[in-house]
Amino acid sequence: MPWDFVALSDAGRVRANNEDAVAFDAPLGLALLADGMGGYNGGEVASGMAIALLQASIGRWLAHAGPQANSRGVRRAMQAGVDEANLAILEAGEANPQLQGMGTTLVLAVFGPQKVVVGHVGDSRCYRLRGQTLELLTHDHSLLQEQIDAGVLTPEQAARSPIRNLVTRAVGIERQVLLEMHEFDAEPGDLYLLCSDGLSEMVSDEDLFTVLLQDIELSQKATLLVAIANDNGGKDNISVVLAQAAGISLPGGAEERV
Repeated sequence: MPWDFVALSDAGRVRANNEDAVAFDAPLGLALLADGMGGYNGGEVASGMAIALLQASIGRWLAHAGPQANSRGVRRAMQAGVDEANLAILEAGEANPQLQGMGTTLVLAVFGPQKVVVGHVGDSRCYRLRGQTLELLTHDHSLLQEQIDAGVLTPEQAARSPIRNLVTRAVGIERQVLLEMHEFDAEPGDLYLLCSDGLSEMVSDEDLFTVLLQDIELSQKATLLVAIANDNGGKDNISVVLAQAAGISLPGGAEERV
């Protein structure tokens, strides 16, 4: 079951520079998105380093393992790649005063013929549209999410909170970082959305669902999502990666290319 990919990143309406970074490797089924943070141009450096290092290390492992790579191996390769990128970003920040304290959130996924492994650090997200259901597959590592989980804030109160952008976990901030990972069965027609909080905070779940469900090209969906985020204020950099299983289910278990 092959996967189709598209990625799009935009600075938004407020920020002068884009500290997000995105990449995918369609033959290997790898998708990556990072949302950098830090003074000067530290966020841009951190997200760029994370994507470049992870694309190289995980890509190399996937190329060697082949299409039948088992999920346990994929998870180990993902965590090892994040460990490497984490230390590289941390040490680069320590070596350059202008980059001190830089870091990045991260969401990445490996799309195989039968399984999808999703990993994330921070508040960059992954959603899946399956049939008529849009599901958030990641759980934000943020102070706001902790308050929601603890019952201190309702989701409605959280939408107006001034601490929306405070993450509790990021790549490049401490010596060790834990990549939260989950594994999902792949089904024909599945559509995955990886995004930075510049999209998820500007576009409601209802609008995400409406756009992703439309019968248009993946590239048009990405463009439309970014446009809606900008129309709603574009207060942050906006990045999306879309990955869709290229078949749709037919009666009798047959499969047809989209």
